[in-house]
Amino acid sequence: MQKSTNSDTSVETLNPTRQGTGAVQMRIKNANSHHSRLSQSKSMILTDVGKVTEPVSRHRRNHSQHVLKDVIPPLEQLMVEKEGYLQKAKIADGGKKLRKNWSTSWIVLSSRKIEFYKESKQQALSNMKTGHKPESVDLCGAYIEWAKEKSSRKNVFQITTVSGNEFLLQSDIDFIILDWFNAIKNAIDRLPKDPSSPSRNLELFKIQRSSSTELLSHYDSDIKEQKPENRKSLMFRLHHSASDTSDKNRVKSRLKKFITRRPSLKTLQEKGLIKDQIFGSHLHTVCERENSTVPRFVKQCIEAVEKRGLDVDGIYRVSGNLATIQKLRFIVNQEEKLNLDDSQWEDIHVVTGALKMFFRELPEPLFPYSFFERFVEAIKKQDNNTRIETIKSLVQKLPPPNRDTMKVLFGHLTKIVAEASKNLMSTQSLGIVFGPTLLRAENETGNMAVHMVYQNQIAELMLSEYSKIFGSEED
Repeated sequence: MQKSTNSDTSVETLNPTRQGTGAVQMRIKNANSHHSRLSQSKSMILTDVGKVTEPVSRHRRNHSQHVLKDVIPPLEQLMVEKEGYLQKAKIADGGKKLRKNWSTSWIVLSSRKIEFYKESKQQALSNMKTGHKPESVDLCGAYIEWAKEKSSRKNVFQITTVSGNEFLLQSDIDFIILDWFNAIKNAIDRLPKDPSSPSRNLELFKIQRSSSTELLSHYDSDIKEQKPENRKSLMFRLHHSASDTSDKNRVKSRLKKFITRRPSLKTLQEKGLIKDQIFGSHLHTVCERENSTVPRFVKQCIEAVEKRGLDVDGIYRVSGNLATIQKLRFIVNQEEKLNLDDSQWEDIHVVTGALKMFFRELPEPLFPYSFFERFVEAIKKQDNNTRIETIKSLVQKLPPPNRDTMKVLFGHLTKIVAEASKNLMSTQSLGIVFGPTLLRAENETGNMAVHMVYQNQIAELMLSEYSKIFGSEED
């Protein structure tokens, strides 16, 4: 046995051979305090590689935090249902409308919320591990719907939350956006409609409580009961939570009464409080209202383009400012006096964009659904003269509003083609622009790409053989 002493401490080392377990026992004595001598012994078991096993912390607060943090991953990480890239635009925050700004986001869908990351997939996953909180959407009580009218882009749907936030999500690939729509809708349907539902809160409380209790009891068997002041604080929070729930229920009850008492859309239309709109209405409905066979708005747009846009580079191909187009759309729907020569409509691409939007938003396209397959069969014919005669016969069978509007529109487009040397818009270019807009199948199937080819070819033939198809239809 060896002893080493100094002014403060004395260390006594025992011969390791006397310890069957190979332990080293140290006794530390404090020589400065006569009234409160502290004696503490620690056993440090040396492993084969010489590492010392650290003692387990017995501080209850730190112990529970480390156990829950290291052993129980966040529930969102355990229940990620889908993730990937989509185009996202937030258009409302707490009921306040925002300017639409599209951006690419890495989106993570879990069982009860969606998270939006601005970074790439690798950075997003790294931020998730470091505790970075992305923008998220609580799906509890949310509503999802297709929002074709909210954007000129295709495949757009909208998510509206109970807090008044609104998001648009979009992808150009049909099956991807459809898969996302179904996944989010299924997640919403599984959640209770009321975010403060007592059953939902009780279920989450049970999950968290059972997991925490089991782990803490496994690692620390001497956890004592909660202090009385903590129980009082918990009861205070529960009391206020119940009060908030009752207030929300009263508000919901009043809203239900208001909704059931409000007049229907038909009643408001009959009283003249809500007028029928131009955009989104059936072609024959607009023509009947105006007592004509060609909508007034179509004539006004064509007149403006022929007046100052025939020689504009990329006419009908170049897109106008969407906000200005929507403003024009609103004025037309409100039946306000429209003057396309006004300075606010000086950009001719706004006028052409509004005209294309009018035809795109028709509930039934200019070429009726019932004629779609017949026009496709006609364009498949090998002989050019037979194609022309078949299509001419089909055009004559169309309802007067469709036939007359078609004649006016394609007659206008022939004037665009005549200035192709200046505006660089050939028959083929106009066919690509107007084919899918004017002609589409009622139920799109896996033949979308094939149909698009036929749509373009039909529009091109109507332009190139305009005089033969519409020649006998002179007024």
